Parts: sequence; structure tokens; C-alpha cells
Amino acid sequence: MSRLSGPRAIRWMVRLTGRHKVIAAGVAIFVAMVIAVSVTTGAGRAASGHGRGSYPAAPAFTAAALGEPGRQVSLSGYAGQPVIVNFWASWCTPCQQETPLLARWHDLHRNVVLLGLDENDTVASALAFARAKGVSYPLAFDPDMSVASAYGVDALPQTFFLNARHQIVAHTVGVVTSAQLASSLSLMRAAG
Repeated sequence: MSRLSGPRAIRWMVRLTGRHKVIAAGVAIFVAMVIAVSVTTGAGRAASGHGRGSYPAAPAFTAAALGEPGRQVSLSGYAGQPVIVNFWASWCTPCQQETPLLARWHDLHRNVVLLGLDENDTVASALAFARAKGVSYPLAFDPDMSVASAYGVDALPQTFFLNARHQIVAHTVGVVTSAQLASSLSLMRAAG
């Protein structure tokens, strides 16, 4: 077995070190690509909830129908249908901006279930607000915020988009836009 010595050994070491750098760079690029793909698809899945089993179940609720004594509004009453659940109040300034949009949108999409839950309000104020804003979708009254608490609502307005199995496929905190309604409706139907 011959041993390398002198200039020949140095050339061999430089060549070997160069190959290791190329191999190490290739491995680093491959690992970076795997991480980038994982992060991108994982973030997309978390944001949009891809995969039938990955959506959280919406809390079931039954609440008094607003302004209709003795009548109840229940999520289970809409079994097998996608549902939009909107938490609002007459005293909520952003709700005053959002509610007319929801009322117009519902008038155009009567085949979509939209439920409004009035939070921490008075019946008189809530009814006056709903009439003034042209609301024609079902409204429930949640004066002690028990339904809102079950959904984790700590600010108004908030809107939850449920597929036909009543899993939450999208959620908007703050004023919902027409674009969010359209994209979330597609997601509700696709995920159902």
C-alpha cells in the first residue's frame, strides 16, 4: 500500500475536500427543499383545513330565537347543510358595517344557511338593529355569551364557516368581506 506524500497528497486532499463540499452543498439544498415543501404544504393545510378529518367540530348550540318567544334556533336543525354562524351585537361598531353586507349577501344566496347570534345585548336593541340593517336570516339571542364562549369568541364580529358535517372550515375575526364570503362558501361546499 503506498502512502501519499508531498504535493501529490495535497492535491488529493484538495480534490477530496472539494468533493465533500459539493456533496454537502447538494445535501443542504435537498434538505432545504424538503423543509420548504413541508412548510408550504403544512401551512396551507393548517390555514385552509385540507383533509376531511382535519377540521374541528363546531360546538352544537340551541338558543332562543331573537324576538320570537318560545322558538329556538339550533345548529342541529340544519343537519347535513353547510352553515355560516355570525356572532354580532347592536352595540358593536364593526358589526354595524358588516351586517348590511351579510343581509344583502344572504338575499342573493338564500340556499345558504346563515345564522346570526346576538351577543350580550338587549332584545329591543338587537331587533331594532336587525330591522334597520335589513336582516332576513335567522337570529338567535345569546345574552350571557354561552354560545360565544363555546366557540372561543372574545371579540365581535366573528364568523364561522361550517361544512355539511358542521366542522369549522374557515373563521373570520372582524368584518367579513364579500371575497371572504365567496372563498369560504367554496371551501364549505368542497369540504362537506
